[in-house]
Amino acid sequence: MLLMPTKKKTTRKPVKKAAKKVAKKPAKKAKRKVNPALMKPVQPDAVLAVIVGSKPVPRGQLTKKLWDYIKKNKLQDAKKRTQINADDNLKVVFGGKKSVSMFEMTKLVSKHIK
Repeated sequence: MLLMPTKKKTTRKPVKKAAKKVAKKPAKKAKRKVNPALMKPVQPDAVLAVIVGSKPVPRGQLTKKLWDYIKKNKLQDAKKRTQINADDNLKVVFGGKKSVSMFEMTKLVSKHIK
């Protein structure tokens, strides 16, 4: 008798196709809320009024006017940009200091608003 080779039965698992990926829509960014403390008008005293004006303005606008004054008069130190060199008007606001850091400046200016 002649034996014929028999085929082995292989059990193959069916190939799964990758599911189509649905592009997700980017989530909408929530608009940043304005801090109400920055919008409340503050009254600069007489010393600060020389620089930013005597009318009550929001704290954010006051800081903007102060920086406009600093840039207009070129009072920012050329080498160390975080330092503000005071002129005669700012020296009074800064408590007699010739130079202050921009971070210290906000602290000193807050003493001159009501």
